[in-house]
Amino acid sequence: MNTAKKSLRKILLLVFIFIIGVMVIPTIYATVVLQIHTTQYDNIISNVSQANEISQIAKNDIPNELWEIVCGKKDFMHSEQYYQINTIYTGIDEMLSRTKSSNSKAQLEVANRTCLTLSKNITKLETQIEAGASVTQNEILLDEIRTITSLFSDVMQNYIITEIENANIATNAIKRSSITLTILQLILIALTLVVSILASLSVSKSFVQPLSDMQKLSDDIAQGNLSARTSIPEVKELVPFAVNMNKMAEQIELLIQKNTEEQKNFQKAEMKALQAQITPHFLYNTFDTIIWLAEEEDTERVVKITKAFSEFLRISLSKGHEWITIGQELDHIRNYLTIQKIRYADILNYDIITDESLNEVRIIKLVLQPLIENAIYHGIKNKRGRGHIEVRIEPLQTDEDFLRIVVKDDGAGFTPERLEQVNKELNTATEDSEKLSTVYGLFNVHKKLKLYYGDKTEGLKIISQQNKGTEISFIIPCMGEQYV
Repeated sequence: MNTAKKSLRKILLLVFIFIIGVMVIPTIYATVVLQIHTTQYDNIISNVSQANEISQIAKNDIPNELWEIVCGKKDFMHSEQYYQINTIYTGIDEMLSRTKSSNSKAQLEVANRTCLTLSKNITKLETQIEAGASVTQNEILLDEIRTITSLFSDVMQNYIITEIENANIATNAIKRSSITLTILQLILIALTLVVSILASLSVSKSFVQPLSDMQKLSDDIAQGNLSARTSIPEVKELVPFAVNMNKMAEQIELLIQKNTEEQKNFQKAEMKALQAQITPHFLYNTFDTIIWLAEEEDTERVVKITKAFSEFLRISLSKGHEWITIGQELDHIRNYLTIQKIRYADILNYDIITDESLNEVRIIKLVLQPLIENAIYHGIKNKRGRGHIEVRIEPLQTDEDFLRIVVKDDGAGFTPERLEQVNKELNTATEDSEKLSTVYGLFNVHKKLKLYYGDKTEGLKIISQQNKGTEISFIIPCMGEQYV
């Protein structure tokens, strides 16, 4: 028995050394290839980002700065156009140092010459202003400068397109490298298989049956038979393996059962989330409103509410996309408020305050409508007289990469005790959402924000005073077009 143990150890050691040896080759190859292509991608990404940045400086910042000089708001000494020009030159030099493509370098040289022309025209404008030229003359030269900055922006866009094409070339190179690596791995796997077979033939028959049993167990697990178990072998060295495999099968079975339960809970949550987004009573009330408007032969408002309702449902579904633009989200709540204003014409007014430049920013869909619904049903309707809702979207003052979104009403508001209870339910009711009662809509939005934005948002913040109104706000990062 001792001889068998010694022989087994020796064989396993040799096989282990062989396997480690053959694994080193593809690992080194993959590491080198990955490093090369990672560097290429990093350079391309850096170039595209920097090209976009200096393109914006040339197209927007410099003309704006010069316009303020022409208008007399600034003078050349206290303006930043030369600093911006230097930033562009520096950016072009940095991109040239990273760019390997001859086409890209040629475009950067064109950009450099265009920037030189731009610099000369800015100097000419300065000389012209100091010489006392008329505003009309200065505006003519400023228009020429704008044309040059627009040309520079076009050159940068062409450069970005070229860099993207270079990225595609790099991708194809990675594919070819992957094929080579796959072939190499297949060859090494074949060699490893041969060595393993030879090693297995040299193992004593006393090891064959336990190994066969454990192999059968792994096959059963792979096929989904998680109740399968293997018998404990008499060979000492294989006992821990058999015990651990039995424990593994048991743990997998428990995890799958737990995962099944979690999936059921998740599906329930999704259904409740959908109900929170388009509540049945809103559908019924909308159809009732359309009916009584039709009975009154108020054709104009029938068309208006029907169109708003159709658009409301279209954006709610949005082809299954989770991310939509802020412009679409605002259209969604405008349609919702149009419907509600027809129903509550005597008590409801609203304003939507935002900058059109934010319309293309991506946002997780349907986070505003539940907040506005809450403002109407728990704020405005419980107040005597006309109520007002304000929706405001603005960049965060301390960091323009984040947006602050506010839904504010002058309704009944919360008592201090009720406000404390609502905040507690939002932050602690993570498992049993059925106990949330009237704040489920708020909880759904709060949970949705935390789920999709993670630690980049703190979720809903509620400020409220009884009989004075409520302000619900949240802060989220600006998301690009990749979120669709």
